[in-house]
Amino acid sequence: MKRRQRKSGGLPAGTSRALAIGGIFFGLITVFTLIGQLPPVIPLFYAGMSLLTYLVYYLDKSAARSGRRRTKENSLHLLSLLGGWPGALVAQQHLRHKTRKQPFRLIFWLTVTANLMALAWLHSGGNTGFLAGFPLFVYTSV
Repeated sequence: MKRRQRKSGGLPAGTSRALAIGGIFFGLITVFTLIGQLPPVIPLFYAGMSLLTYLVYYLDKSAARSGRRRTKENSLHLLSLLGGWPGALVAQQHLRHKTRKQPFRLIFWLTVTANLMALAWLHSGGNTGFLAGFPLFVYTSV
């Protein structure tokens, strides 16, 4: 098995791009939060889900190396769908995990798309009735 080349900074190839995509995403949701377009819980939720997802990828990679029981791919996809996709993207590149399986990659990008569409729907005002029942999401825009 051919190993991916590391960049001069010591990170696996692709990690910088994954960090940039995640950074841009977090920057955008932070700006939308600061201007009152998203509730403060949204960036916190994405950060928490990303950290959890990265940890699950790390544990799955460790299990793969030592021959232990693995995390189901559906569980990894569910975490991405629920908002952990930035952490999954960084984990895939940094840990060099789940980067070669094309069916997995396709489903991963579909979960990212679905998550971003749900976020856009929530941001667009389609959330009025749905989020009104959740105190953490009730906010007033500036």
